[in-house]
Amino acid sequence: MVNALVIRKGTSPAKRGKMLRAAQYVRMSTDYQRYSIQNQAAAIAAFAQQRNLTIVRTYMDEGRSGLRIRGRPGLIELIDDVRSGQADFDQVLVYDVSRWGRFQDVDESAHYEFICKENGIKVAYCAEQFDNDGSLLSSIVKNIKRVMAAEYSRELSVKVHTGQCRVASLGFRVGGPLTFGLRRELVGENRQPKGRLDKGERKSLQTDRVRLALGSQEEAAVIRWIFHQFVVEEKADAAIARELNQSKVANQHGRPWTDGMIHNILRNENYVGNIVYNRTSRRLGQKLVNNPLDGWVRSDQVVDAIIDPGLFTRARNVMENRYISISEEEMLLRLRLLLKRQGKLTFDIINRAACVPSASSYVKHFGSLRNALALIGYDSPRDCDWIDRRRHWSEVLSAHAAQIVEALNRAKHVRAQVDARIPVIILNGRIKIHFQVARQSKKRGSNHAAAWRVHRRRGQSGLLVVLRLDEVNRTIEDYLILRSVRPTQPYLYFSARGRDHGAVRAETIDDLVAILKRQLNKIGALRLGNVTKPGVLWTTRSMPDR
Repeated sequence: MVNALVIRKGTSPAKRGKMLRAAQYVRMSTDYQRYSIQNQAAAIAAFAQQRNLTIVRTYMDEGRSGLRIRGRPGLIELIDDVRSGQADFDQVLVYDVSRWGRFQDVDESAHYEFICKENGIKVAYCAEQFDNDGSLLSSIVKNIKRVMAAEYSRELSVKVHTGQCRVASLGFRVGGPLTFGLRRELVGENRQPKGRLDKGERKSLQTDRVRLALGSQEEAAVIRWIFHQFVVEEKADAAIARELNQSKVANQHGRPWTDGMIHNILRNENYVGNIVYNRTSRRLGQKLVNNPLDGWVRSDQVVDAIIDPGLFTRARNVMENRYISISEEEMLLRLRLLLKRQGKLTFDIINRAACVPSASSYVKHFGSLRNALALIGYDSPRDCDWIDRRRHWSEVLSAHAAQIVEALNRAKHVRAQVDARIPVIILNGRIKIHFQVARQSKKRGSNHAAAWRVHRRRGQSGLLVVLRLDEVNRTIEDYLILRSVRPTQPYLYFSARGRDHGAVRAETIDDLVAILKRQLNKIGALRLGNVTKPGVLWTTRSMPDR
C-alpha cells in the first residue's frame, strides 16, 4: 500500500494525468446519416470507454469539405493547440481516416498527423480495422485508406459534374449566384411549379428541379434601361452604375452598383432566354479555369426573354470592340504620347484618356504602374515610400502579434493564437485584437501639430492596437489601444495627445502587453468561460488615464 503512493522515477504527474485524457475530432461535409456528427461521437465514445479514456475536448467541423485544411476551423484549432503545447490530452480520437480528411495529396494528411505525433499526441481511428501503432501493416493500410479517401472525392466529383451538365442541358438552373432581375423557381418531377426559393434556401427532394424565372416588372425595366444606355447612348459601365446609385436604385445585393455588376448584366444570356453552363470550372478546389467552347452546356429559349436578341448582340459587339490586343511596346508608346500631351501621369489621367489602356492593364503587364512609368523615364512626384515599405510593416505587425500571444499564453486558462492570414490575435476563440500602422501626416507649417491617421477596416470587432510612426514614418513612436468601432468614415485620426476615440497610450511593447492584460482581466477575458459579448469590451470611462 505504501508503494502505491510513491511516484516512480521518470514519471511526471502531469504526464500521468494526461494519459487517460483524449480529444475527439468530428467532421461532416454533408448530412449523410452514416457520417453524422452524432454517429461519429457515439462510435468514438464506445472506443474511449473500452480503453478507459475520458474525452475532455471536442473539435468539430460541420458542413466542411475534407479536401483541404482551409475552411476547417475545428482541425485548425486542434493543430494550433497541439503546436502551442496547450493540449491537455495525449490522444486524438477520429472516426476513420476519411473524417481526418480527403486530402488530394496524401502527404498532407500524413503531415498533420505527424505534427500530433511529434508533440507526443497519438491519433487513433476508432472505426478502422487496424490499430494506428506505427507498425508496418498499419502504415501500409493507413496509406491505402488515405489514397482511397482521396480517390472517392475525385470519382464523386466526376459523377456530380456529369449529372449537373445533364441537368443544365434540360434547361434547369445549376448552382451559382443569380444576377439582377432573376429568381429561382422550384418545380416538381412533372415540372409543376412549387414556389420560389429565397436566398439560402435549397430544394428538399432530389426529384425536384430549379429553373430560372423573371423578377418584378420594375427590375426588368431597369435591365432594359441599362442595355439602352450602353448600346444606344454609348455610356460606359461606370457611368451607368453611377446614375443608378444617384437614383437610389437597389440591386440584388443591397449594395451600391459597380461597373463590374453592369458588365455581368450586359454579358448574361439569361436575359435573352438562354442558359449557359460550364464556361468555367474549379475541380476539387483547384484553380478556376476557362473551359473551351465545345465544353459549354447550352439550353436556349428556356427563360422568358427580357432583352431583344438583336440588342443583346449589339451590346456584345461593343464589348468585344472595346478590347484591343496590343504589344507591351505599343502600350508604352501610347503612354509616352499621353505624357507629352498632359505633362504628368496619374491613374485618373490614364483611365480618362482615349486609345490608351487602363491603368489596371499596365499593372497587369508590368507589375505596377510605377514600373511602367519608370520604363518611359517618368518619375512620379508622389511619395511612394509607404508602398515600398508595406511588406516591412506587415512583418512588423506579425512579429508584434506573435510576441503578445506568447506573453498572453503564459496566463492560466488562456488560449491565444494568431490568424496566419492577417495580423489579428484570437483570444479564447472569441475576442479579437487587431493591429494597424498609423502614418504621421506631413505638417503644413510650423504652427500645425502632428497628426496620424489609419484606414478603417470592415468587420473589425474587439480591440485595435495602433502603431504610431515617427515624423519620417520609419520607426514606431508609441502604441494606442482602443475599441474597434463600426466604420462611418474611411479614416481614423489621432492627435499628438493620443486620447482620441477613448484610446490608451503605451510607450513600449512591454507597456502595451501590461495594459492589454489589465483590461482583459477586467472583463474576464483571461478566465476561460467567462467572456463578455464579442465586441463589448469597455467604455471610455473605464480606460486608465496614462
